[in-house]
Amino acid sequence: MKGKATEQIFKNIRVYWLAFIVYWGIVLFGYDTGGVVSAPFFQQHFGLIHPDGTKNTGRVNAVSSNVVSVLQAGAFFGALGSAPISSKIGRRMTLFGFSIIFCVGAILTTVAHNLGEIYAGRVISGVGVGAISAVAPAYVSECSPKDVRGRITGLFQIMVAFGVMISYFVNFGVGIHEANSPNVWKIPFGFQLVPAGIMVLGLLSVKESPRYLASVGRNEEALQNLAYLRRDRTDSIDVLHEMAEIEAAIFEEKESRKGLGLKEAFFGKGNFVRFVIAFFIFFLQQWAGQNTVNYYAPQIFASIGFTARKNSLLASGIYGVVKLVATSLFIFFGVETLGRRISLFISAMGMGTLFFIIGAILKTHPPPASDANTVVSDPPPASKAMAAMLYIYVCFYSMGWGPLPWVYVSDIFPTRTRHFGLALASASQWLWNFVVSKVSPTLNTNLGYKMFLMFATINVGGMAVFSLLIPETKGRSLEEMDVIFGAISSEQRQIDISNREREFNRISSHPSSSNDKV
Repeated sequence: MKGKATEQIFKNIRVYWLAFIVYWGIVLFGYDTGGVVSAPFFQQHFGLIHPDGTKNTGRVNAVSSNVVSVLQAGAFFGALGSAPISSKIGRRMTLFGFSIIFCVGAILTTVAHNLGEIYAGRVISGVGVGAISAVAPAYVSECSPKDVRGRITGLFQIMVAFGVMISYFVNFGVGIHEANSPNVWKIPFGFQLVPAGIMVLGLLSVKESPRYLASVGRNEEALQNLAYLRRDRTDSIDVLHEMAEIEAAIFEEKESRKGLGLKEAFFGKGNFVRFVIAFFIFFLQQWAGQNTVNYYAPQIFASIGFTARKNSLLASGIYGVVKLVATSLFIFFGVETLGRRISLFISAMGMGTLFFIIGAILKTHPPPASDANTVVSDPPPASKAMAAMLYIYVCFYSMGWGPLPWVYVSDIFPTRTRHFGLALASASQWLWNFVVSKVSPTLNTNLGYKMFLMFATINVGGMAVFSLLIPETKGRSLEEMDVIFGAISSEQRQIDISNREREFNRISSHPSSSNDKV
């Protein structure tokens, strides 16, 4: 069994490499955080302190939410704008172009001298990372074989978790060693150029999606790229069968939906329910509470009793490590075992239960202080218990509602509408990410323990129920999704595949006609 798994990894090593390169852009998704605003020197430098030396809580909350949310606003438009560009020039070149745009924004943010320049840089960076978050999952999904697609696509969330962890420890390092210098925000902002640069250079080493190439009529190149990714010959039975599936699905879509444009993309047979799922799965994910903890971890840990800045940053860093390890374990060992629906259900119930417990403890054992810059002794036992609950919470998040929404929406769309589906999903993610990040500092200040109870209710009452209503996609090919969602009958799909296979066999038995191959 172990030997078979190892052989499968090596057979798909080029797909893993493609995902590794493409998902460096997703590190930016996780890395971009507003944690720098909690640094005392940042607050002093940008006038967030009262004349008497106390923190202007309202102003800090506003700037903190703005630094995060303006990026989300840019990302919303980047995600939507990526769809027509991706369908026109391909997944690879779209990612390359938007990576350059991100780098421009990151440079502007790093050299900024005032909040306006920081906001402008964040918006430009947001356009880049929004488009990357929409196109990257589609690109990887279209290149992945069905038996490991969930695992490879799920690398998305591992890279998000890696970005989160890196951002916490970069903030921790500069917060300790550069606490009284502009480097306390310049280094965290500038470090974004490292993963962005790796992605820009790495994209030169990967090939375009075979499914995209087939969808625009470049079938010969599609077959060659598919064989390259599968490390097999172009005349291999397995490669030809997969290519036949791809061409059959595209042929069906084009025949049944000629000249329908955007209307068919959203309202074609079997499509509308997929767009509804894509929108609401990310609406619910953003209100799970995870991103509130991600973006404002130092403030959140301060609110439960980790009141010294060093304590809150270190607790945040440990949270990032736990998230990365838990996500990695689930992606490599659980995503193709448990299935999508049951994983989402267990994840939602676990998160909701732990948030109820945290809210109850915070109500009955409130911490003595709530300022991340206050220097106090060791956090009280109740605060340590709540921190432990947050660490367990992120394990549940990492086994379901963290990685699986991206895996799921990458699964369900046909080739012709996948870029629209992923763009809508990504736009929904960024829209609600913007809303949540904008209101989270105020929620944390005004609601206290009630914020955790609110998120708990959403997890149990909304996300767990939603998990049971969607169809299972584990182990099904992308081309089978049309059958699952009722766009075509399984009988008609099998007839179409057989027809394409007969065409391939005819071409193989008559080499002289290879120039006519589709």
